[in-house]
Amino acid sequence: MIEFNGVHKVYDNGKKALDDVNIRIEKGEFVFIVGKSGAGKSTFLKLIMHEESPTVGEVIVNDFRLSKLRRRQEPMLRRTMGIVFQDFRLIQTMNVFDNVAFAMRVVGAKNREIHKRVPYVLQLVGLQDKMKSYPKELSGGEQQRVSLARALVNNPSLIIADEPTGNIDPTMSMEIMQLLVEINRLGTTVLVVTHAQALVDAFQKRTIQIKDGRVESDTPEGGVPA
Repeated sequence: MIEFNGVHKVYDNGKKALDDVNIRIEKGEFVFIVGKSGAGKSTFLKLIMHEESPTVGEVIVNDFRLSKLRRRQEPMLRRTMGIVFQDFRLIQTMNVFDNVAFAMRVVGAKNREIHKRVPYVLQLVGLQDKMKSYPKELSGGEQQRVSLARALVNNPSLIIADEPTGNIDPTMSMEIMQLLVEINRLGTTVLVVTHAQALVDAFQKRTIQIKDGRVESDTPEGGVPA
């Protein structure tokens, strides 16, 4: 669950990034976040990931009240979420298996658990035959699926996908989105930030539009803007 209550964010240079944002995203929802560059989408994500703090207001993510979050609790918050980036952010000197396993190793998972979980997640994203391949040997779509597997491997309750189709072709974009929809169907909350209006139109999920730091519209799944 994600909740923004009266959230304002003003940076030190005076730039107002978010202005009285009130949003509630329930556990298990699939939500698109859309808006032009500079609208406030990146700040919205940074607040969820606790990379920034609101100037005014309260942000709650997966039962963590972020204004009260202690430094020692930050790893616990981060383990509840998986992040998929536009530029993949894979480690070029590691093969596919090790890129995904790395996310488990940093949270202290045991080798037995890693060798059981990583092949399962790679099978889920259709890369079970690429475990020994290196990123440079993969297509853009395959690299994005590795990124998605890495985000999934610690079984987070929330997946945040930041422009996940920005660097891949339209056919592969549709495949990545279908994977995200399937992950959501299995119970994971999915939040997708995108400029790709065609994907938003195709999947008809709840869509929150941000404009000039404010929520311009909040359209329910298959519905009419609120």
